[in-house]
Amino acid sequence: MSRQIFLDTETTGLSPESGDRIIEIGCVEMINRRLTGRHLHFYINPERASHEDAVKVHGLTEEFLADKPLFATLADEILDYCRGAEIIIHNANFDVGFLNAELKRVGKGVFADHVGSVLDTLVMAREMFPGKSNSLDALCKRLEVDNTHRTLHGALMDAELLAVVYINMTRGQDALLMDTDGGDDGDGQGANVVAAIDFSVFDLPVIQPSDEEAAAFDVALADIDKASGGKAVWKSLQAVL
Repeated sequence: MSRQIFLDTETTGLSPESGDRIIEIGCVEMINRRLTGRHLHFYINPERASHEDAVKVHGLTEEFLADKPLFATLADEILDYCRGAEIIIHNANFDVGFLNAELKRVGKGVFADHVGSVLDTLVMAREMFPGKSNSLDALCKRLEVDNTHRTLHGALMDAELLAVVYINMTRGQDALLMDTDGGDDGDGQGANVVAAIDFSVFDLPVIQPSDEEAAAFDVALADIDKASGGKAVWKSLQAVL
């Protein structure tokens, strides 16, 4: 079973080293590339005020957060939800840095101690679309993901959008790719070594399409065939079979 968690946070500012805190966390679960609807979402009292510029981004005021639970009371539930999964985050260094700072305060080690791995979709996007804007909004536009309801940043909403963006970014992959640590390549980003995993060693589930999905697929094939003037390659292959 492949379990992935899409995670996003909102914070009081940009620097956990300077005492900024997490004020919202949102997580969305996906198993075998299907969203389960099992979300995790908390607003958190940071015990400090947010920077003015941060409030303009997320809209979460000190008054709104005053009666929300502290991170210390939520840490175990958050870690239990994420435990062992691949965690997918856009600009992971930011969110993981804040999670590590919060976990350190409550004596829970670092985030990597509790999860299977962390995948940064910002790094993925920069490799797929070099030289282009790769913010979440830019990816939504490029990959035709509807984000018109996103007027302010919100952790759960952004995690949900990221899940759809990720599905679109990885659609049509021929192989499962694993990112291995190749050390620093001199630009501070590290060198990513990509290795293909042999699928023959896995017992992969076969997920059949629903009637609606099968019908939509047939329509898409018909449109492609029409656009090619009836010269679709798969027709000749079907004839041979």
